[in-house]
Amino acid sequence: MGHMDHAAFGWLTPALSYAMACTGAALGLRCTVRALATTGRARRNWLVTAASAIGTGIWTMHFVAMLGFRVSGTDIRYDVPLTILSLVVAMVVVCAGVFAVGYGKDRNRALLIGGLTTGLGVAAMHYLGMAAVRLHGHVSYDPALVGLSVVIAVVAATAALWAGLNIRSPLAVTLASLVMGAAVSSMHYSGMFAVSVRVDPSGTSLPGATAMQFIFPLAVGLGSYLFITSAFVALSPTADERAASATAQRPVEKAAR
Repeated sequence: MGHMDHAAFGWLTPALSYAMACTGAALGLRCTVRALATTGRARRNWLVTAASAIGTGIWTMHFVAMLGFRVSGTDIRYDVPLTILSLVVAMVVVCAGVFAVGYGKDRNRALLIGGLTTGLGVAAMHYLGMAAVRLHGHVSYDPALVGLSVVIAVVAATAALWAGLNIRSPLAVTLASLVMGAAVSSMHYSGMFAVSVRVDPSGTSLPGATAMQFIFPLAVGLGSYLFITSAFVALSPTADERAASATAQRPVEKAAR
């Protein structure tokens, strides 16, 4: 049995991955709030941005945390196509959940369907990411902890979508994003604690890319996307601000006439 270390760099990777999860959640919530205040193409665009932010935050959280994953007695590589597929799954299922809430007639039903779909998708992303791990040995899972991680994913996703529907103030969004980041991190580490590795020492080279060759540059790129998009959303006027600006301009236009 190989000894596993989930934080080979100390608190750096858990803290950074939590920050990524919180940033994605906060940005996704703010975009959802903007979406629900608009209609037509603007709503669709805000919902797509919300889904990409949440999906990117979850995926980046997972693989930043994986930078600290080590197993004694074997190197670790990552299958590139499977890793990319896990990112696509995260984006698609979160998008489906967000659109279900954004366009659903019955909010409660949309929330349940969206939360279940998104939660199962997040869990699928996590275990696809784990399936991409290549090492000298065999990986097995504790079914009870796997089940717990899936439940946490569904609850966290449902809570995120509920927050998008019901939370409006920036302070409330910040608090909700901190809770959601903790929930996503809990899902990840409960899934990781379900892992057992039986190492079979071998001198053959492993297929795939190392974390620093592939995961780290991709995580940095996606993290940069989150922060740049956060700045864009923060600087974009809300519907209320646009309405206030339009109201303030009317007296000026009348006076000019």
